[in-house]
Amino acid sequence: MLLLALDTATPAVTVALHDGTDVIASSSQVDARRHGELLLPAVDRVLAVAGLKLEAVTGIVVGVGPGPYTGLRVGLMTADTFGLALGVPVHGLCTLDGLAYATDIEKGPFVVATDARRKEVYWAKYADARTRLTDPAVGRPADIAEQVVGLPAVGAGALLYPDTFPSAHEPEHVSAASLASLAAEKLAAGDELLPPRPLYLRRPDAQVPKNYKVVTPK
Repeated sequence: MLLLALDTATPAVTVALHDGTDVIASSSQVDARRHGELLLPAVDRVLAVAGLKLEAVTGIVVGVGPGPYTGLRVGLMTADTFGLALGVPVHGLCTLDGLAYATDIEKGPFVVATDARRKEVYWAKYADARTRLTDPAVGRPADIAEQVVGLPAVGAGALLYPDTFPSAHEPEHVSAASLASLAAEKLAAGDELLPPRPLYLRRPDAQVPKNYKVVTPK
């Protein structure tokens, strides 16, 4: 097994290689505006560190979000392209699950919250690092405060809104290393992973104007 994992659902552009036993190379850069520019060089970098060619990859793992439309689609389209070019399966994982898997919180329940912009967070509740209790959702921190009161929280969303998440823990952003490790564990156990399709949870920021101004002659 050689899994190539990547995620662009958060400001982190993150890539890792997993050989079925351990992560053998990884790269993460935080830049919310340069996902498309940074992702492929990061893939090249982890392959070079591992001393491997892309053709050695036997499967792709990609974070499916939730995340903002523009960044999220970069990772998903890249994963689909690699899968088609190499003829290997593409497995999806919830980005929030990758954050939960990497936390140092030893006992649940706890919450994972990432920045959804628009003064909102993407969030879900977990029983432990491997068990999600609720579907991913999006909402204003004040609106979900009663549902998460008293729970420790993980992620950039928790750090941004301390009034709702007073007990915030690392990591801030997901890492492909944690996604790869979680995917390898699930695949070894025979668990079914998600299809590589985006969890947007809301409409994109860019909208088509409702009324066009007529500029052609009658």
